[in-house]
Amino acid sequence: MKQNIKPAQGKLAVLLPGMGAVATTFIAGVMRIRKGLSEPVGSLTQLGTARLGKRTEDRVPKISELVDLAGLDNLVFGGWDIFSDDCYTAARTAGVLDRDDLEPIKDELAAIRPMPAVFDQEWVKRLTPKHVKSAPTKWDLAQQLIEDIHRFIADNGCDRAVAVWCGSTEVLAEVADVHETATRFEAGLKANDERISPAMIYAYAHIKAGVPYANGAPNVACDLPAIIELAVKHRVPIAGKDFKTGQTLMKTILGPGLKARLLGLNGWYSTNILGNRDGEVLDDPGSFKSKESTKLSVLDTLLQPDKYPQLYGNYEHKVRIDYYPPRGDSKEGWDNIDIFGWLGYPMQIKINFLCRDSILAAPVVLDLVLFMDLSRRAGFYGIQEWLSFYFKCPQVAEGLYPEHDLFIQLIKLKNTLRHIAGEELVTHLGLDYYYDN
Repeated sequence: MKQNIKPAQGKLAVLLPGMGAVATTFIAGVMRIRKGLSEPVGSLTQLGTARLGKRTEDRVPKISELVDLAGLDNLVFGGWDIFSDDCYTAARTAGVLDRDDLEPIKDELAAIRPMPAVFDQEWVKRLTPKHVKSAPTKWDLAQQLIEDIHRFIADNGCDRAVAVWCGSTEVLAEVADVHETATRFEAGLKANDERISPAMIYAYAHIKAGVPYANGAPNVACDLPAIIELAVKHRVPIAGKDFKTGQTLMKTILGPGLKARLLGLNGWYSTNILGNRDGEVLDDPGSFKSKESTKLSVLDTLLQPDKYPQLYGNYEHKVRIDYYPPRGDSKEGWDNIDIFGWLGYPMQIKINFLCRDSILAAPVVLDLVLFMDLSRRAGFYGIQEWLSFYFKCPQVAEGLYPEHDLFIQLIKLKNTLRHIAGEELVTHLGLDYYYDN
């Protein structure tokens, strides 16, 4: 039965905490696509398809035809940043897109200016803010964000909103008593509890404002018990965390192949160099520890060493990130993978991925914007596990382990879309092609 979802009518406010390289690359890309100047390469919502019924039926609509998604012309962009540069200036500073690609949309980009950000240098030590809010307490800062959200929606004539964190990686936070319940969290906001970070305040403010919220960084935010409690109470979709783009994307592609063929793993060494703002932030050990935690979590869950101890019970996994300014946004990742096969004989795989971090992240942001909005209109709320496809460290219900296999994640995502559209789920069993039932 087709789900009763609200139509994607009217303007959709797209709110982005952190309007640096990723956000401006995303915004500029959408603007170019709207003008017919570029193709939405990498976006499942724009180019992806979903098979319906049996293979013999040849029904393979685009995802944008299967479910009612917001149109790109109806997206209105806004957000917050610790620098006051308009989006054109910020995009030029980020250096991701060529000037020739920015010039046709210069005026539209320049018209977008960030609101002052909530920021605390104790949580992101390598950046010096120039455009921030001030208030007596963190509770007051949260109220300012809520006011910003409501004002932006009203001033731009938007019907609804969705938010995706595109800001920097904070120092790794330990979950404490202040994070356990909504009541304690709100008391902590009023008491200026030092264990509440800006990322947590943004997540709180958007949920209280009724805005779906996705966390694109490894920051502890949407995964706090208090935030999950509030998301369920206010019936707001949340998802996270940490965009799955470069090296981890490769792990979730290659790792399932090794496991499927039952090839053993002795070690996986990963190192990266990058020179953008993200690289500068991660040069701080505290912020790197946050990123390391999401990058390291993938293999253990994916390979299930407790189920396959002779293959994956004793491998070495190392992750390194080095800030190297000359590289800019063009990140380079090296992986050395020591595997073993029949009779224990060793083999190696080498990967050298010269990627562009923001180019890989931009279509992820677009898809999350449109799918999170779809979730809200479909009546989904709380953790959106069906969007695990996009995250290094997917959120799941308490007591479940996250599914990291990219291909299982994609099946789950498309089956959720089929469910929303009232179509049969695809099991890929296919026995009816060969046997009478």
